[in-house]
Amino acid sequence: MVPKIRRGSRTHGLLVYLYGPGKRDEHTDPHLVGSWDGFAPDPGRDTSPDTDPKVTLARLTAALDLRVKQAGDQAPAQHVWHCSVRTDPGDRTLTDDEWNTVARRLVHAVNLAPEGDPDGCRWVAVRHADDHIHILATMVRGDLRRPRMNYDFKKAQAECRRIEQEMGLRRLKPGDGTGAKTPTSAERFKAERTGRPETPRETLREAVRQAVAGAASEAEFFTRLREAGLRVKLRHAPSGDILGYTVALPGDRNRDREPVWFAGSTLAPDLSYPKIQRRLAGGTPDEAPLPEADSGRSNWSPPARWRRTATGIAERAAVLLDSDDDEAAGQLVGVGELLDAVALTSPAATRAELGAAARSFERATRSHVRAERADTRAIRSAARGIIQAGGALGRGEDGGTTAMLVSTLVLVALAAARWHSARGHAQQAEASRQAAEHLRAAYRQAAATPMQSLRDQGRALPEAQRRAYETTIRTVLPENRTRPGTSTKNDALAATLAQTEQAGYDPKALLKEAIAMRELDTAEDVNDVLVWRLRRLAQLPAHSGEANRRPQAGTGRATPPANPASVRTAPPASPRPAAPDPHSRPPRR
Repeated sequence: MVPKIRRGSRTHGLLVYLYGPGKRDEHTDPHLVGSWDGFAPDPGRDTSPDTDPKVTLARLTAALDLRVKQAGDQAPAQHVWHCSVRTDPGDRTLTDDEWNTVARRLVHAVNLAPEGDPDGCRWVAVRHADDHIHILATMVRGDLRRPRMNYDFKKAQAECRRIEQEMGLRRLKPGDGTGAKTPTSAERFKAERTGRPETPRETLREAVRQAVAGAASEAEFFTRLREAGLRVKLRHAPSGDILGYTVALPGDRNRDREPVWFAGSTLAPDLSYPKIQRRLAGGTPDEAPLPEADSGRSNWSPPARWRRTATGIAERAAVLLDSDDDEAAGQLVGVGELLDAVALTSPAATRAELGAAARSFERATRSHVRAERADTRAIRSAARGIIQAGGALGRGEDGGTTAMLVSTLVLVALAAARWHSARGHAQQAEASRQAAEHLRAAYRQAAATPMQSLRDQGRALPEAQRRAYETTIRTVLPENRTRPGTSTKNDALAATLAQTEQAGYDPKALLKEAIAMRELDTAEDVNDVLVWRLRRLAQLPAHSGEANRRPQAGTGRATPPANPASVRTAPPASPRPAAPDPHSRPPRR
């Protein structure tokens, strides 16, 4: 149940709209379902043959405005309180009596007309559709004083949550005031009329969010906005310093044929100019040490190299989120930028799901928790590198490194959901879970080809060798119940273990390390997660076209130990691991 509150100054004009046909003839059978005294005239149901509905509407207007006129100059200029209340599309249809109860509880909750107060404000509730009502109240009490209505929106939201529970309706997540402003009805109708799939506000919000992802400076941020095709207007102080910015979509004009401008703060709280300025001032990505950023491998494309780099950085972000530290709030912002970068540059097959994941996770990046010392340079550097290398995606990138990164981002999104849930951030936790579902769908698309290639290689192993790796898997991963030779579940993992051994590693020790890196309970497919962890730890190429190429020594990376048995296993993961230095190179496993 969603309440939307607005204020105005024209009681008669709003009543004309509520009892009219609507902007698209969507109003059917408009009538009162409740009023301040239960006896207000109803222009929709007054069927007296000698009564003109317009006269009844004028009588209703006069009755509602009575106290306003009596208060004279003491009445507020914006004296009309208008609240629309809508149920979820999946909810049952409420009766008129139930809607009357909803209206009475809301005007009581916001202190317009408390139960038992004879001087409460006058109000009516009009229903002209099955799924919602409009409450109109005039904000002058019977004693000609103004009602005390501080935080009316929060109070209405809280009352709606209680009503949902009591009436058996879909229970929405309570908000905390950090959500982005939703498009107005007028914006939605305009988008439909002009054939846009979404409102300009939503298009601009995503474009601005993508422009700031990995940007190294304000100048680069504004350049990206213009390169994205947006109109950009900067507001300057007399000194020449930038005070703010507004953006508009080309072709989006108002009735005066002028561009419709949106300030960053009206798109989302974290897109205001001061907040973007603070984010960029936290250290430009170019200043951050980049672990794994330059592998020196000629057979890795730039997009593949940056995705591999980002995978390790995302792993550390998940560790910080699991540590239950408030400083992890800064990592959420960086993960949001990383998701935007991956969505912008991924192959077409996965772009839609990754874009949906980025849009969902956007809500998870904002809360009232402030990270005072968080350093996000490494993760923002990865986002920047992915965007800058994105042009090479069409040349040799087959989804393997994308699958490796997305597999890790699923676990990061789930860690974010746990982090938010622990703090009571219901909307952000739900947004994180939705992002995880989209990421899982994107992973299945990206991993299909490389995983099938690895499975084929696993099945092609000599029988004795394959059985040996099956035994290793069952020994190290006891919950795995696959019997040798009866399933293809372990084929990709067996192929990867064979390649790690060929590269000079102890497969059993390395598998233990991969398992100990982080929890696996939230993984949809444990084997897939381990495949990608092993390939990253052993520096094996992620994409199938290079699955049999052996890592080259002397390339600027640590080489495999001469004695495979010298590979150490990682210590068991702590329930509350210490947050690692985000700028340090991952330890050689």
